[in-house]
Amino acid sequence: MPTTNAAASACAIVLSTACLAQPLPDKSAYTIFNPTPRELRRPLSADRPDATESPYTVDAGAVQLEMSIAEHALREAGGRTARSWAIAPLNLKIGLTNSADVQFLFDPYLIEDDPQEGDRRGVGNLGLRFKVNLFGNDGGDAALALLPFVRFPTGDSGVASDRVEGGLVVPFAVSLGERWSLGLQVEVAFVRDGDNTKYDTVLSHTAALGHELTERLGVFVEYIGEAAVGAGDDYSPSVAGGFTYAISGDVQLDAGVVAGLDHPETESVRLFAGVTVRF
Repeated sequence: MPTTNAAASACAIVLSTACLAQPLPDKSAYTIFNPTPRELRRPLSADRPDATESPYTVDAGAVQLEMSIAEHALREAGGRTARSWAIAPLNLKIGLTNSADVQFLFDPYLIEDDPQEGDRRGVGNLGLRFKVNLFGNDGGDAALALLPFVRFPTGDSGVASDRVEGGLVVPFAVSLGERWSLGLQVEVAFVRDGDNTKYDTVLSHTAALGHELTERLGVFVEYIGEAAVGAGDDYSPSVAGGFTYAISGDVQLDAGVVAGLDHPETESVRLFAGVTVRF
């Protein structure tokens, strides 16, 4: 998910170009009730650690957990430094068909420490996403997906929105050859404004360049831009970087940093580390 989201996610662009590898046998008959055999599963692909989501879905019947162990952010605004922590934000995915999965996002515990607004903490909201791959899931040099999402006001006041929010993400990935890959994404989101008086339409775009250093280790750099429609020059640019390390074909570790670029409402620094596990 984008930076406007409680559970910021990540994506498959830092993964092996095997995600864009040779076509597999026809798997259209597999569903959550008739799971894809393990030997026919695609290489592991996650929506983390970068903000650019993966266009690849979880194989039918598979369950995948993507979770930050912790996230810590510092924000400079109005001459003060606000700090926030997210403890174990997660995204639980379930493969429905060969080209669609459903995702449940949750922030178990959030802490916000602002010198002006005080210390706030509590449970975050529950999110629901539905990813549909349009092409490239099992072969080819490119892939595209649609990812509509909605967040429900189930969290504690002060750290979570008390209104329903939602939007649509369109992620795209392409192999550049020689272990290089590029991910692009556009998103429109409808979120409550800072005063919680109305909905803002927020547009964002990202570009992530990934490189496989070895069969296990990958790195990425990313640009993230975000703006509220009708807010004048309220454009928030950020850059990010990090790495992934594959322990096995079903377990991957990651870590990274996001840095804001000279904007008072942009996170100055956000650090995170996490894990992806496929069952």
